[in-house]
Amino acid sequence: MDDHPMYHEHSRALQDEFDSRRLADRLAEKLLRRRFTDEDRAFIEAQSLFFLATADAEGWPDCSYKGGAPGFVRVVDPETLAFPSFDGNGMFKSLGNLRANPRVGLLFLSFDRPKRLRVNGVASVDTADPLLPLVPGAQAIVRVRAQHIFPNCPRYIHRMALVEPSPYVPVQGVAAPIPAWKTFPNFNDALPRGDPARAP
Repeated sequence: MDDHPMYHEHSRALQDEFDSRRLADRLAEKLLRRRFTDEDRAFIEAQSLFFLATADAEGWPDCSYKGGAPGFVRVVDPETLAFPSFDGNGMFKSLGNLRANPRVGLLFLSFDRPKRLRVNGVASVDTADPLLPLVPGAQAIVRVRAQHIFPNCPRYIHRMALVEPSPYVPVQGVAAPIPAWKTFPNFNDALPRGDPARAP
């Protein structure tokens, strides 16, 4: 699991069909890395969102959006990043997948100055991680040991601007608003014990 190649036979077959093998090899040679650079760290820690790809033990994929305040994802050492899992819908699709299959893909995007960075690696989920007390609202910390760090061409990223940050992003000392769906009768009585939205 610690030494996965960049390309497999099916990628290679398509590269040969479209005469892009030389280009693919050059891109990997010049851009692919396993350690975060200072530029990678600055870019990742400036983002307020990323997309997380996971798969279960049978290989069925799932993709989710993860958002927070800039800095909610941090590079903790040259080969590892960490991010919190906040209160969600209680399904634990992504974290459950990581417990079954630790292989993971993260896509970081900047929309105001188009840029993107892929991070593929092996993840662990810890509900007692030492970072937990340092991240308001975190239920668990996910650490990803990078195997492929790869910047992508940003040409198809649409230029967009942030209108306003989500009011649900946890802030130290501030009670987050209750999402409306938690008050719906179909869900309220099924909320976890201690959830502030749960009716007495």
